[in-house]
Amino acid sequence: MTQKRRNNTEHKGGRCSFCGATDAEAQLMFNGADGSMICSTCIEHGYNLLVEHGIVEGSKKNSKKSAFKPLTREDIIRPDRIKHFLDDYVIGQDAAKRYMSVAVYNHYKRLVSQGATDDVEIDKSNIVLVGPTGTGKTLMARTIARLLHVPFSIVDATALTQAGYVGEDVESILSRLLQAADYDVAAAERGIIFIDEIDKIARKGDNPSITRDVSGEGVQQALLKILEGTVVNVPPQGGRKHPDQKYIQVNTSNILFICGGAFDGIEKKIAQRLNTNAIGYGTELKQRIDEKNIMQYIQPQDLRSFGLIPELIGRLPVLTYMEPLSREALRSILTEPKNSIIRQYEALMNIDGIKLTFDDEVLDYIVDKALEYKLGARGLRSICEAIMMDVMFDMPSGDIKEYRVTLDYARPRVDKLS
Repeated sequence: MTQKRRNNTEHKGGRCSFCGATDAEAQLMFNGADGSMICSTCIEHGYNLLVEHGIVEGSKKNSKKSAFKPLTREDIIRPDRIKHFLDDYVIGQDAAKRYMSVAVYNHYKRLVSQGATDDVEIDKSNIVLVGPTGTGKTLMARTIARLLHVPFSIVDATALTQAGYVGEDVESILSRLLQAADYDVAAAERGIIFIDEIDKIARKGDNPSITRDVSGEGVQQALLKILEGTVVNVPPQGGRKHPDQKYIQVNTSNILFICGGAFDGIEKKIAQRLNTNAIGYGTELKQRIDEKNIMQYIQPQDLRSFGLIPELIGRLPVLTYMEPLSREALRSILTEPKNSIIRQYEALMNIDGIKLTFDDEVLDYIVDKALEYKLGARGLRSICEAIMMDVMFDMPSGDIKEYRVTLDYARPRVDKLS
């Protein structure tokens, strides 16, 4: 029947009564009783309009609902509740938690009150977290995103290069967020992006060079507009490998950016600044400095001394630090959080019907080794993996229903790492 209609339209030289497409241009042409015609493209457009306005129920593809509902004032969580939620997953770091809780609260309060404060325009509160590796920077950002039920993505600044050079363009960080939002642009535009290793894009030197710093200062320059807020054409599949792909426009004005970095060696710059300030009438300051946690005295000028450009620092107004993990903190990380490392192993073995327990002296030994290796909380996981590898390999195949990890069992397996 389709072929018969095609021949009929070709014979009459007919065109679509809506868009004017000829039969040769249309994939399929339908004839009306009065001689009018409509092509398959116009039918598809009409169907999409009916679905959009809710007149008919679309297919699963068209009727797919976003997993992220629009924010309302009732969804905004107070800073004390945000910090209380962080306490369940992140040990210590009270100062960083307070800064993060207030910044996130103000940011989402700004989103839901847009239009209500026409006379005052509230700026974004992008955050920069400074602290040694393994202190919980990424964990804190991920935990906040879980609490707020917003799209969240982690990107590594070390892979970024200035546009036109080998590597990832800065716009690709928005591609990751779009994917996390399941390509719901409205949800992505109120999401959170955690840029890790931000210290690795520091300017390589103070002296100007005839060669471009394409993975350092060039990336910082490219980040400026995105951090502040602009409409970016984002390649949905990322990169230049798909040059013909259609771009998606994303407004970054309401995206919260959290930048984290170890800034290894910045303590020397902080100490140098403090000692300089402690000359003359301020000599008493030198005695009041806590040299064990000098990171608490960090200021924006220290980031500039490290190699971040002033324009980038200005777009990261909230600066906070992560304290070095003490022995007590590491011991708590092993067992206290809801997703603690020990609880994870106990849950894994419980799936096989095996009750797993650890002697206290084993936990103390794991903490001592983590301090020795200076890897922070990540070191705890590495040591536990070395201890548990043989147990997780052998136990599921046996008949044992309960196993206790002792120091005599753990010590030789950890010594292999040394």
